[in-house]
Amino acid sequence: MPIQQQSPSDQIVTSVENYYDQFLTVLPRIALGILIIILGILFAQLITNFYKKRILKRAEDPLMARFLAQAIKIILSLIAIMLALEVAGLSGIATGILTAAGGAAIILGFAFQDIGKNFLAGIILAFNRPFHINDTIKVGDLFGKVRALNFRYTHIKTSDGRDIYIPNSDVLTKAVENYTADGFYRVDFVVGIGYEDNIEAAKKLIMEILDSSQDIIRDEVHENFVIEDELAASTVNLKVFFWVNTVDYRVSSRVFRGIIIKRVKEGLSDAGFNLPADITELKIYGTEEDIPLKLRKDPRDVDKKLLD
Repeated sequence: MPIQQQSPSDQIVTSVENYYDQFLTVLPRIALGILIIILGILFAQLITNFYKKRILKRAEDPLMARFLAQAIKIILSLIAIMLALEVAGLSGIATGILTAAGGAAIILGFAFQDIGKNFLAGIILAFNRPFHINDTIKVGDLFGKVRALNFRYTHIKTSDGRDIYIPNSDVLTKAVENYTADGFYRVDFVVGIGYEDNIEAAKKLIMEILDSSQDIIRDEVHENFVIEDELAASTVNLKVFFWVNTVDYRVSSRVFRGIIIKRVKEGLSDAGFNLPADITELKIYGTEEDIPLKLRKDPRDVDKKLLD
């Protein structure tokens, strides 16, 4: 018997019915996959929150702990999505996604080189970096206290309240100056005494002031001293060096430095040492005319003579 061919409309109806039947068959698996994604993301968030509350507070390295918390959340979420596609019978789609992601990564790597570079630098810095949270660092011309390390940038806060986000690639490739790595920092300043003053006596007095300050560190490694620094135009400049604890860099390097300068100035003044200001010398050469100079009397002196 000849096979009866279906009309186009019947073929469309049959196809729709077949797809509908297949959809009804796959629908529970799709619903289960969606449920797995939702539960997986919630589980990732729950694990991350637990990690932050229990471990982050006790971690010796908060920067590493926060970085790992972000990584754990992203990895668990990706695992949940891939598992959901497998359960839904869409393993082929999962394989396609991974293949496409690999190809897209190469293309996007060229298009977004800076983002990829900062991301990889962030991973390297998470495991091997020259600073910790609350360390005071300088990267290039940027100076501040470390607040956070993220995948793309390092967050520092300056002493004047600005928040600066430095790309991780810059932190990785540029020289990083850490002012608080070992907890010690040497501070210095210059004080000028008169040429007629006794230099050794001034140095001895300054050292007595340093030794009497409890906040100044003194041991075999960290030595405080005073040296002759310069023969200036009107003063003999002495340079004072002393060590401080840099738990709080701003206080130790700025505030406490000012306190020591004040004590040294007052101590030298009370001991009779001269602290002369800069002297300007005017020279008149033979080829030039004299400079007319007139000394004006103080009007109060004239009034006193009239009264007398």
